[in-house]
Amino acid sequence: MFRKPTWPGGVERPPVERRTGVEFPTAWARRYPVRLARAVVVDGVWRPIVQAVATPGVRGVDRMAHLTEGPVVFAANHSSHVDTPLLLTALPARYRHRTAVAAAADYFFDTRWKGAAWAFAINAVPTERTKASIRSMRLAADLLDEGWSLVIYPEGGRSPDGWGQEHRAGAAWLSNRTGAPVVPVHIEGTRRIMRKGRRGLRPSPTTVTFGAPITLAEGEDVRDFAVRIEREIAVLADEQGTDWWSARRRAADGTTPPLQGPDVGAWRRSWSLPR
Repeated sequence: MFRKPTWPGGVERPPVERRTGVEFPTAWARRYPVRLARAVVVDGVWRPIVQAVATPGVRGVDRMAHLTEGPVVFAANHSSHVDTPLLLTALPARYRHRTAVAAAADYFFDTRWKGAAWAFAINAVPTERTKASIRSMRLAADLLDEGWSLVIYPEGGRSPDGWGQEHRAGAAWLSNRTGAPVVPVHIEGTRRIMRKGRRGLRPSPTTVTFGAPITLAEGEDVRDFAVRIEREIAVLADEQGTDWWSARRRAADGTTPPLQGPDVGAWRRSWSLPR
């Protein structure tokens, strides 16, 4: 009978080369021929689909008008797989084809074919979301240093119930490390189209609201900056649900409704969601 071969004792094993997860190579997806093909897909495929399914309204683009050069970290709330194509197609033209997406390594890059598909389709780069990963953060920082903007979801994954989740400090760390400003983004309506755990699309209007770019303030540490980013996204959510003036007044008073919603039972949280 054939037996599984054994490794000789005392002989050092060579390291196993992984090609999935955070080790998945994506540099090829940023080469010119692939970028050109992806631009055709984004403008010729993603945009018409997004317009038909999400009929997006885009607000706040003028708040980025003074950013004439350099990369940006777009930090957005996350409730649906529709968020990424919606946000990419809503970006101003100068960013649309020069932006990468930080995507969960354990979900989008768990197999080679999925990793290749998402790297091509949305310029996804693998990011560890369950633990701190120096490799992931260095890759993201290197992209920003090379002039690529980055879409990042500080919650680390889609909302399970429509309310926001606790934010992580990745966007704040990257901004501090590279000097790239953070543009807070609030995306509304995508959960009605495709919520977590549901298959198929249900067309519904959406709104993408861009905030004013922010950077680490003097004397502010990364954790405090991460809290400020979350607060700015909450203000944009309030603005989308009411109006700019009311949202800014509540922000000044410190009474902006939190993204995480009320600390009550599941059914009451569901009933409390903005309609």
